[in-house]
Order: sequence, then structure tokens, then C-alpha cells
Amino acid sequence: MSSEAGITAAGVVRSFGSVRAIRAIDFEAPPGEVTALIGPNGSGKTTLMLILASLLAPDAGTVRICGVDPLVDPLAVRRMVGWMPDTLGVWDSLTAREILQTLAACYGLAPPERERRAEELLRLVRLEDLAGQPARVLSRGQQQRLSLARALIHDPQVLLLDEPASGLDPGSRVELRSLLRTLAGLGKTIVVSSHVLVELDAIADRAVFVKRGKSVQTQRLVDAGTQRRTYRICAEPIEPLLEALSRHGFGFTSSAQTRTNEVDVVLDGTAHAAWLLRTLVEADVVVSAFAPAGGALEETYMTLEVGAE
Repeated sequence: MSSEAGITAAGVVRSFGSVRAIRAIDFEAPPGEVTALIGPNGSGKTTLMLILASLLAPDAGTVRICGVDPLVDPLAVRRMVGWMPDTLGVWDSLTAREILQTLAACYGLAPPERERRAEELLRLVRLEDLAGQPARVLSRGQQQRLSLARALIHDPQVLLLDEPASGLDPGSRVELRSLLRTLAGLGKTIVVSSHVLVELDAIADRAVFVKRGKSVQTQRLVDAGTQRRTYRICAEPIEPLLEALSRHGFGFTSSAQTRTNEVDVVLDGTAHAAWLLRTLVEADVVVSAFAPAGGALEETYMTLEVGAE
């Protein structure tokens, strides 16, 4: 087995009959980072995740999971990968504890280790009080937490998570973010596919955007400071703000999404934003709020959605 780490995919293509689910996707997820996979419904995200998990074979292109080709050695890949689909999907009559112990047996853990690992993960995802309950009685959020524990049962080096925050309450979402950052800090390769872009802003180190079966952009979150973004500015009263923006040549817009004392201004990164805020304060504009109108990933996503192919 190769000592290489992380995920690489190049020129991946996959069709289902006449439907081309993936046309041309290049993808990289390095170890020690959380990589977000972002795109609209039907863009090929889940198909790519299934290929990375060795559950689907690509029609063309190359995939390496920690240096291993899933087509050549799928069992080795499955030993390294923890896969969390967007629904739990199996064994509704088994208890949460039985599900985890059964999965542990499938991965070859000895009986004492199965029990220890199951109890450890039940505590980690806060399901210890429901360990003896059948999966069918668990709520959507509880099933998501059980699905995450199931993906972690064999301590995989790679985690593939499809909509992991779906159905989670706010507190559980915060815990999920903290857990994923901790796992990335341990050197694991983590890929998260989600529509909740605000959550991904707080989790991800990088993002790969896909559209109509193609990878169209890769973005690192550390580069958000230089990204052209829309800022929402609130002032009381609004008139001095509008006068100051016009005086310095800034265009601004109001929309149904903003209150009457707010405007949106497009700025060239955080340095530009800091200069404008300082200028407004020096002009005695009473600024009560000044922040990006949305997350960095959301801004990029919307730009790609309205942009040309």
C-alpha cells in the first residue's frame, strides 16, 4: 500500500445510460484539511463521492485514495475510507449499539474492541442514552449522528461526508464543526458535500465547485481576504452614509433582502473594506453594522451560478 495521503482525481467521467452525471471533474483533497464539495442539485457531487468511496467506477479518468486506485484495490480503499451518505439507510430494527458493533465486525475488529469502539463513538456523538433504541425510532438528527459514528467506526484516514449537518439542531452543528476540525488536525482527509454554505465557511479549508458535471473552480478560504465581495452597511440615519458613498464614488444598492437603513456595496477585499469603514467613521457617519452580506463560499457560488458557462 502506498504511503501517499489525501485524494486526487483527474478527468473523471461517469454516465448512467444517456445521462452524463459527471463530464469532467478534477478534484484534490489534501490530508489535514477539510475540503468542501459545492454545487447545485444534479451537478455530480454525490456521484463523485460514490466514486471516491469505491462504490462506483468512473467511465474515464483516474482516482487515487491515499495513493491507491479504487479500481485496482477497492478493499484497501474501503479500509481507509469512512463513508457517510445523506441518509442512514440500513438496519432500522437494530439498535444504535448493534449497528456500530456490526460495522466494527465487518471491518475486522475483535469483539472486545468492537464494544469499546462502539461505546466510545456513542459518547462522541451524544447517543449513549439511546444506545439500546432501534434506529427507526431515532429522529433525523439522531440518525445523522449515528451515521457519523458509523463512518468513524474503523478510525479511517479519509472521511467522505454527504450533507452531514442535515437535520442537526444548532448545538449539534457546532459540535460537528468542532469535531471535523479536530479530525483534520489529526491529519485526516475530510471531504464534505453540503448545501449549507455558511456551515462550510466555518469548517472548510478549501472548496471545489462543480457545475453540470464539471469542476469549475477551486478556492482556498485563506484567500477570502482578497476576494471581491458584497458588504452590507447599516447606518442611523442612512442619509450621511449615502452621501459619503456617493462622494467617494461607491455604487450601492438596496434590495428586498435589506432593511431601509442598509445598503450593499461591492468591495475589493478586506483591506478595501477597512479603508471604507475608517473613512465613514471619520466622516461622522454613525455606522451600526458593517460586514460581508454573505459567506465567502456563498459569494463565489452565486458568482458561478449567474456567470457564463
